[in-house]
This record gives sequence, structure tokens and C-alpha cells, in this order.
Amino acid sequence: MQKAIYNWSGGKDSSFALWEVLEEGNIDIQYLLTSLSSEHKRISMHGVPEYLLEQQAENIGLPLRKVFIKEDSSLEEYNKTMTKEMNYAKSKGIDSSIFGDIFLEDLRKYREEQLKSVGLKGIFPIWKRDTLELVREFVDAGFKAVIVSANARLLDKSFCGRVIDHDLIDSLPFGVDPCGENGEFHSFVFDGPIFSNPIKVNIGETIMKKYKVSEGIDSEFWYCDLK
Repeated sequence: MQKAIYNWSGGKDSSFALWEVLEEGNIDIQYLLTSLSSEHKRISMHGVPEYLLEQQAENIGLPLRKVFIKEDSSLEEYNKTMTKEMNYAKSKGIDSSIFGDIFLEDLRKYREEQLKSVGLKGIFPIWKRDTLELVREFVDAGFKAVIVSANARLLDKSFCGRVIDHDLIDSLPFGVDPCGENGEFHSFVFDGPIFSNPIKVNIGETIMKKYKVSEGIDSEFWYCDLK
């Protein structure tokens, strides 16, 4: 049986893909791998506190390995850090890395090229699935997730802190992918068939953060604090 690491974001696509892999039972997942901000100890792009990530791993029943990345890291620095992680995985007899990506061709190509450079291969369990069908299957399977960050140019503040259900899916503005695959929103899963117990979360304050994309261009995101 091939050994793999699972790139875990704590969100819905990551959870659904993991569920499918565990159900099939033909891959031995050695551990979950998650990148966090070294400054804030929160999941990258999701803003979820480290201790909630640890509760997810505990209730899934898989070991968790964390990679801490500086928020101002260049792509070169990021690649160097992740290459070190992939070499560590390879030294443990691991041959594959699993992702919950759905349709971003450039992202998949980038991941596969980085993995190939250290002799690993990528696995994409939900690749090319219809995103509307996928998110509805996610809800119907009993998963529960809350939106923790949202692109402020596409979604207003009210979407942060909402539980993903059929009503929320139906209320997404035109042009927003139902799974947020283009980065429209990110989520935190607190219950579902992969967990031994639900995770208790309280919705805190929602704030806006700006990120510099390029000279003169900023990206704005709403972040909902979970406690």
C-alpha cells in the first residue's frame, strides 16, 4: 500500500477529499501536513487558531505535522521550506502527497513540478468534480463547516461566520464558485463523518485585512475569529 501525506487546510474541500480517501482505504496516510503563520500561529489564508487545528487532527485520529511560514516569505523562500518538508517525507518512505484541489490547472501543475523535483507524486481525489454538486454532497454527508475568511471584493461581511448549508450555497452571488475554489472564501470544518467528536467553536469578531498583491493593488479579506 502506498504511503502518503495529506495536505490539510482544515476546510471543506480538504475534509471531503480526506473522507473519500479514507473510505477507499487503499492509501496509508502517515500524517496531516498544515502550514501556519509563524507570526500568528494560525492556518495560512484561513486564520484559524492552532489549537483548533490540533483538535481537528485529534478527532480525525491522524498525526499532525506543522510547517510555520513567515507571512512576508517570498515564493522562493516558501518553496525552499516545502522542499525540505517533502524531503523529510521521502526519508520516511512516503511516496505521495494528497491535495483537495478541484480545478485550478496552474496550481496542480505547480504542485506536481515541486513534488517531482524531490521524487514524490501528487494525488488529487476530487479533481474535476462539479463544485456545486461537490459542496451539496458535503452538506448531505453530514459535514458542518463555517466560513472563516472571504474575499471582500466578492462577498460582504455577513458571509463570515455563517455555516455552510444549502441556504448559504443558494445565496452566493453570481460568479462566486460554490466551493470557493478561486479563493473567494475559506472554511473550517467542525463536524462530519471523519471526526470522532464535533469540535466546539464560538464565533468571534470579524475584521478586514489587506494584502499587497502588487504595486498599487491590494487584496482585501474578511476574517472571522473562531474561539
